[in-house]
Amino acid sequence: MVEPGPHFTPPFCPNPCCDFHRNSAGWRFKKDGHHLRRFDEQHIQRYRCHHCRRSFSSQTFSTTYWLKRPDLLEEVLHGLLSCSCYRQMGRARRVSPSTIALQAARLGRHMMLVHELWRPRGAPEEAIVLDGFETFEYSQYWITHLNTVTGATSHFTYATTVAELRRKGRMTARQKRRRTELETRYGRPDPKAIEKSVAAALALVVPPGSPEVTLLTDEHPAYARALRRLPDREFRHEMTSSKARRTPGNPLFPANLLHLLMRHSGSNQKRETIAWSKRNQSMYWREVVHRMWRNWVKHFSERRKDESPAMRLGLVDRLLTWPEILAQRLFATRIPLGGPLEDYYWGRIPTRQMPRAREHRLRYAY
Repeated sequence: MVEPGPHFTPPFCPNPCCDFHRNSAGWRFKKDGHHLRRFDEQHIQRYRCHHCRRSFSSQTFSTTYWLKRPDLLEEVLHGLLSCSCYRQMGRARRVSPSTIALQAARLGRHMMLVHELWRPRGAPEEAIVLDGFETFEYSQYWITHLNTVTGATSHFTYATTVAELRRKGRMTARQKRRRTELETRYGRPDPKAIEKSVAAALALVVPPGSPEVTLLTDEHPAYARALRRLPDREFRHEMTSSKARRTPGNPLFPANLLHLLMRHSGSNQKRETIAWSKRNQSMYWREVVHRMWRNWVKHFSERRKDESPAMRLGLVDRLLTWPEILAQRLFATRIPLGGPLEDYYWGRIPTRQMPRAREHRLRYAY
């Protein structure tokens, strides 16, 4: 973890209401004493903005800001990618599972901002692969689709959106009655959820007025309907049967491989597990951590140890490290979050059986 050094200079005012929060040109500040950090007994430099008079410290710009256990952040990150669940990680580090959950949520929000800051802004120069990763939240009566958009050549994951579905497939008479009871009490998921979610994902990846983009999908009927929701974008839609063998020769292989890695790396995504996600919100934050690892940190091929997906796109010239990605706190007030991303960042993805689930409103956590 990279901490601000003794020669740290605040880059802007951290107060979102200050005129110098988004544009620091002409900003002035002064040093304003120290405070003692309890965790490691270090003296932390404090500052005061000349314009809004708000005081802050060098820790305000750190990813460990306001954490009682800043040493856990990177350990939790590795645990999330190593198929560990919150209770296992907490037991190994002698902390509460809720402590792990809060740090995992912070990591997810930070990775969201990093992804938005670093991802390509123009239309993809490669074909893109769209597919749904099916899982569930709370119980198997509440199915979730994570709709992922992946580069066909680079395997770079551009965007992911969430859609909730009703339980389907073979069910016993008792299970059908139970589904009816739950939907009567909590409401039935939107039958057009996949269509809307796919349109939102494609809108994040392909800007309006872009040249024609080749889109590779399976034969799900919602995908064609989603494209009709984007009349200001042009797609060449090519479909492949979902029953085709999932080999490297399959046009949908980039998405199939991504989903395989998601199940392999996340304890909450196993087919049979007691560590399933209780909320779609937590599932999404955990997926963003995996996305950053896949795009920027991991080799494209574990056998060949070659470049990462981001390197294939020319975004960087080497593999990044976690200390680099966690080097500086990012502010959601300085990075525009388009489409559904603002709700995703602030924890507003609903969970039907938890109607009063907590949103992200912590004053001293980003």
